[in-house]
Amino acid sequence: MPTVAFHTLGCKVNHYETEGIWRMFMDQGYERVDFDHDADVYVINTCTVTNSGDKKSRQVIRRAVRKNPEAVVCVTGCYAQTSPGEIMEIPGVDVIVGTQDRKRMIEYIEEHQETRLPVNGVKNIMKNRVFEEMDVPEFTDRTRASLKIQEGCNNFCTFCIIPWSRGLLRSREPESVVAQAQKLVDAGYKEIVLTGIHTAGYGEDMKDYNFAKLLKELEEKVSGLMRIRISSIEASQITDEVIEVLDNSEKIVRHLHIPLQSGSDTVLGRMRRKYSTDFYFKKVEKIRKALPDLAITSDVIVGFPGETDEEFMETYNFVKKVGYSELHVFPFSRRTGTPAARMENQVDEDLKNERVQKMISLSDQLAKEYASTNENEVLEVIPEEHVQDSDNPNLLVGYTDNYLKVQFKGTPDMIGKIVRVKITKAGYPINEGQFVRIMDHATHAEVKMNA
Repeated sequence: MPTVAFHTLGCKVNHYETEGIWRMFMDQGYERVDFDHDADVYVINTCTVTNSGDKKSRQVIRRAVRKNPEAVVCVTGCYAQTSPGEIMEIPGVDVIVGTQDRKRMIEYIEEHQETRLPVNGVKNIMKNRVFEEMDVPEFTDRTRASLKIQEGCNNFCTFCIIPWSRGLLRSREPESVVAQAQKLVDAGYKEIVLTGIHTAGYGEDMKDYNFAKLLKELEEKVSGLMRIRISSIEASQITDEVIEVLDNSEKIVRHLHIPLQSGSDTVLGRMRRKYSTDFYFKKVEKIRKALPDLAITSDVIVGFPGETDEEFMETYNFVKKVGYSELHVFPFSRRTGTPAARMENQVDEDLKNERVQKMISLSDQLAKEYASTNENEVLEVIPEEHVQDSDNPNLLVGYTDNYLKVQFKGTPDMIGKIVRVKITKAGYPINEGQFVRIMDHATHAEVKMNA
């Protein structure tokens, strides 16, 4: 039986796609082994969002070549899509496939095995208008299922290379999304995370169909689904129709990730983001009216070219005003090939790091404040695993619907189920809880356990 090993760099979408690629190998009779083992085929799913993503990708490719010089080394993903020439120059790379045509990967590998010549299967992504179907009926890690609903992005923000590595926005057929969701629920998943490159842009390339309609269909048509989580939604995508769906929904969780990037209008302009802070804030207020306990998380880029002390403080104060439950803070990173990398007035690294630290400590403070509003509340948690490095084997950890990380004492059979847990001690990054009961969703009743 031939063996295949995978290494995935980068985002959730890449991890999702690696699972899809593994399915194709599995159907062809391959056995999956660890990346540090000898394998017949190594597949490296690369990232290119920053220059260091490229560098890490190259390191992993070289590691595979060294590990087993006889193996077929196949490189796919975003870095493969944008820089196939660079990758072809690495001695030992045999097959390159970008972020499309992954269905042909095994065919290319077999072609290489016959001819012993390298195969470059990368084509122009900008011409692609079709979503590439990849079936992922279950995941190697068993508790949270991602469901990729769209590909690509039309926004061309000045700091971002992604449209060049992923192409323009294309949505998956609604029937296919619903069918895939049903498969995931049938495989035992209680929560599905809708994911993509520009997730809530879903449907912008369709006639008479949109993201709100998809959410509604998932809720109505997928039997046994308990939680729908949206991986990310832009302020401009929070339409009144979406708010109405969220308001009426029993299944969409009380957590939205709404990327901000900057809280300064002048910086947003230079980033070519398509909203003002005023627009963003009004959307947040509107959605909080519909969902009062909503947790809002976000991304912020600090030290964008030309960012002055005033502009940084505008962002700092705006973040405070919104009151996020958690932030992902990124120092601006010059990505070769983007307009922002060529801008003048690049911010000094030391100053950038100082600002990053300020923003992170603000995020920590806001996260603690948000967590504390949940103390003594009973919330629904899906335990994902045992707490690593804990003396207590019965300590489980998982997320509430409003994205608080909670650890509590429980039993292994609770993993992947929905359980009610009382938050006994709020904190950040982790809250302590006490098990109350397991939810039996077959009857929507609650089953008390002898904990």
